[in-house]
Amino acid sequence: MLDITPRVEQIIEESRLHNGVVNVSGRGSTLGVTTLEYETGCVADLRRALDKIAPANSDYAHNARWGDDNGFAHLRSALMGTAKSFPLCDGKLGLGTWQQIVLCDFDDRAREREVTVTVVGD
Repeated sequence: MLDITPRVEQIIEESRLHNGVVNVSGRGSTLGVTTLEYETGCVADLRRALDKIAPANSDYAHNARWGDDNGFAHLRSALMGTAKSFPLCDGKLGLGTWQQIVLCDFDDRAREREVTVTVVGD
């Protein structure tokens, strides 16, 4: 899990837009984009919850079909979603005080990840 809020804020600043919508979208079917209070306790709690909902060692049809072991990663991605939109108000990202944008990589092997940040407004 990676806090990508500072990079999103930098992109907003570079856009010079003041009001509108910011969309953060990860490319891939084994990652997720969410918000979280990005601190070790919340990160650990989210990991534990995902391990219960979609355990890595379960029997997934995807694994049998493709001969790999990342069915859990696809399921977690589908449940969390790969994109989120946020308000842009007076040039600032509309997040709560303890809220950060977090990229979650669920796959069982290293992958290059691409995130697209789109800022629309005036």
